[in-house]
Amino acid sequence: MAKRIASKTGAKEALGSGIDVLFTKKLDQAIAENPEKVVKDLSSHFALVPIDQIESNPDQPRKDFDPEALQELADSIKVHGIIQPLTVRRLNAKQYQIISGERRWRASKLAGIKEAPAYIRIANDQTLLEMALIENIQREDLNALEIAVSYYRLKEECALTDDQLAERVGKQRSTISNYIRLLDLHVEVQKAIKEGKISMGHARAIAGIKDKLLHKEVLGKILAKELSVRQTEDLTSGYSGNAKKKTPAQPAARSLSSEHEDILQDFREFFGSKKIKMVLEDKEGGKGHILIPFETKDQLHHFFKCVEMP
Repeated sequence: MAKRIASKTGAKEALGSGIDVLFTKKLDQAIAENPEKVVKDLSSHFALVPIDQIESNPDQPRKDFDPEALQELADSIKVHGIIQPLTVRRLNAKQYQIISGERRWRASKLAGIKEAPAYIRIANDQTLLEMALIENIQREDLNALEIAVSYYRLKEECALTDDQLAERVGKQRSTISNYIRLLDLHVEVQKAIKEGKISMGHARAIAGIKDKLLHKEVLGKILAKELSVRQTEDLTSGYSGNAKKKTPAQPAARSLSSEHEDILQDFREFFGSKKIKMVLEDKEGGKGHILIPFETKDQLHHFFKCVEMP
């Protein structure tokens, strides 16, 4: 079974009595007595679960994992640990099944990690989990990365659309998208957010750079020069993807505003493809084009059916 439960702010932090009670009696008994409290406690704390007690989900659509990328992640985990906990479903006292985070789990095994931080789900907890996560987001002591994880879990684990999520938490879709983008940042940038070394504004500026290796470089400059958010935005405007400098001959290097990011996300959801891109050709963002690449004839026909009039 999971050896202990830890606060999201640190595995070694002291625990409240609310979560301790789960391990002074059988978890099944606690669930039967007060499932709402159990789900609420589990939603805001992670357990350190033995790696060998976690199993893959047979319904996981992704079957192939790049060995080289996994090894790179394993090397990072050896140095920094697992920044974003897994989410697992409790099958029994000594068996858990992955809901999200299989790539991190596989890399942890490569790294020789014995325990992984994980949020634990129990059976039939969908509605209770949604309520608990939404309540947790309202807390004032959360850092930006913790908020991002909560939004991501609401989308992925509670199967909420962007519109439903925005309505539930009373936030603009663009605000939610900006938080979730933080989960794609380089691990060292994520650590800097958790440790309070940079603000949400700094993180948003870095998130506009596609190359994660450049994330680390920009972070170093922010910390060394104590750059403000505005100075960081000016700095990152000189980066685009893998290229450092923007030139007049490369209008596609313009960063997307939050509004353009939202529109692009709507296009991707409508067509069901994350490879759709938006390129801006002027400073105001009033001119540009949408790129919709397809890899097969079937995919092309699918795109056509999406826009075909009924």
